[in-house]
Amino acid sequence: MLTREEKTKSIEESKAAVKKSRNLLFADFGGVSVEELRKLRRAFSEKGASFKVVKKKLLRIALKESGVDFDPERFDAQAGTIFSPLELNEAASPLAKFAKENKNFKILGAYDLEKGEFLAAETVRAIGSLPAREVLLAQFVGTVAGPIRAFLYVLSEKAKKAA
Repeated sequence: MLTREEKTKSIEESKAAVKKSRNLLFADFGGVSVEELRKLRRAFSEKGASFKVVKKKLLRIALKESGVDFDPERFDAQAGTIFSPLELNEAASPLAKFAKENKNFKILGAYDLEKGEFLAAETVRAIGSLPAREVLLAQFVGTVAGPIRAFLYVLSEKAKKAA
C-alpha cells in the first residue's frame, strides 16, 4: 500500500511525463519477466520515451489534472504506460516488436495527446509493423524512378542503334 506522499509523488511524476509526451501507449505486462521489461525500458529510453508502471487510479488523476480526458481504468489488466514524445509510429514499432517476441505481453492501446483520441490495440499493432518513414520514402522514390530509368535505358539503346 502506498502512502499519501508516495501517491502524490507518483501523480506529479506522471503529470510531468504527460506534459513531455505526444502519445501514451498502454500494455499488459503480466507474465513478463523483470529482465524482459528491463530490455523494453532500455529500448524506449534510447528513443527518449519511458515505460512506467503507475496505478491506474493515480494515472487517471494525473491525466485529469493535465487536462486529458481519458480513463485508464477501462483496462481490466494491469497496465504499463509508455510516455512517448515521439511520433506514434516511432513508439509503436519497438512495442509491436516486443509484443511479437513475448506472448504474455499484450498491447492495450494508445492515446494520442495532440488529437485527443484513443487508438485500439489492433491499430497500434498495425502502425508498429509499418516500416520506418525513411524506408517508405525510399520505396516511393524507387517506384517513381523505375519507369523513368526504363525510359532512359530505351532512349540510350535507340541512340546506340542510330549511331
